[in-house]
Amino acid sequence: MGPEVAVQHRHPEATGRQFLEQARALAALCQARGNPLFVNGRVDVALLVGAHVHLPAHGPAPEDVRPLLPPGRWISTAIHDATEARGAAGADLALVSPVFAPGSKPGDTRIPLGPEGFRALAASLPCPALALGGITPERARALPDAAGFAVISGVLEAEDPAFAVRAMLRPL
Repeated sequence: MGPEVAVQHRHPEATGRQFLEQARALAALCQARGNPLFVNGRVDVALLVGAHVHLPAHGPAPEDVRPLLPPGRWISTAIHDATEARGAAGADLALVSPVFAPGSKPGDTRIPLGPEGFRALAASLPCPALALGGITPERARALPDAAGFAVISGVLEAEDPAFAVRAMLRPL
């Protein structure tokens, strides 16, 4: 699907070596298909495989990581509330969540932001906001202010995952 579809490598249960091996395999696949790859929380691994980096909310600040990255590498950051939004300086993208109840985290007890909460939080950010949490093609249409969507269950659990991705890529 090309550069408009990014992949995030996140595997907190993996050993450091497993995580790196998986990142190398994903980097090769993404490079062959033109998809950007973001490595979750591991700046060292992102540097080793030539990927962008995603910083979890409890991780280092984007401003602290930026000097470590070569030009052209992106930083995305996780944002769940206004306090985290104030720490997003230096990020290229923000993944704002949970917009809706996440299908991939059935035990998640956080109250979803909803479209209005997403809009307000996105407006406070210094970078484009991607909506994350319970995103489906239908719900994506309710988020015209989203710069894009970060999706897990809305694609992986869809009857036709490729169709679900294409539906979310259509102009709103």
